[in-house]
Amino acid sequence: MATMTSAAVSVPSFTGLKAGASTRVAAVKVSVAPAPMAGIRASFKEVGIAVAATAASALLASNALAVDILLGSDDGGLAFVPNNFSVAAGEKITFKNNAGFPHNIVFDEDEIPAGVDASKISMSDEDLLNAPGETYSVTLSEKGTYSFYCSPHQGAGMVGKVTVN
Repeated sequence: MATMTSAAVSVPSFTGLKAGASTRVAAVKVSVAPAPMAGIRASFKEVGIAVAATAASALLASNALAVDILLGSDDGGLAFVPNNFSVAAGEKITFKNNAGFPHNIVFDEDEIPAGVDASKISMSDEDLLNAPGETYSVTLSEKGTYSFYCSPHQGAGMVGKVTVN
């Protein structure tokens, strides 16, 4: 534990700015009282509690986070942006119309984890997002890799992959 003691400090004092003016030094005594350590310990404890509460909130909130995927790149390209990403099981994925629509999201039944029903997580071929900003959301709970595509633009390479951890 550090302690503070009083000390003498020399402070120069100027009598004027004339040429040849002399300077004199005045001695000033400064006393510093030691800080109460109980208050500091309590503050550290409060900070620790706040940090722990923030971390717990972030952990709980991470289960409710969403990932946003753009349908069509900003330059008008027919692509999912990003087209390859990872999410936690139970995390919400929102696909948002950006450019080059209409779009939809279809999960390839041959390239999803066993036991997952592609029709329950996919949009139908007839159901399309036709306007800017329209969205489709899905939550994947089974771990594994899921391949998906936009049926109107699959031939143009509008495909993607999500890994659920």
